[in-house]
Amino acid sequence: MARVPTTVTTKKSCCKDKPRCKRCPVVLKRLADADLAERVDKRVYRVADGVTKKQLKAARAPRKPGAR
Repeated sequence: MARVPTTVTTKKSCCKDKPRCKRCPVVLKRLADADLAERVDKRVYRVADGVTKKQLKAARAPRKPGAR
């Protein structure tokens, strides 16, 4: 399992690096959509204990154009 803190505060804006950083709001939104994190406050997420490194890398990876 990846070592992720239980609560993560996002950065104010995305820097659009590739791969995206772990505190990027886009990454945490993707984890929340996959039910691996829950939004606590506007910029605070609670990450599930069972998030694997593979799931975290998939959330940080750039999306292909047209893919959802």
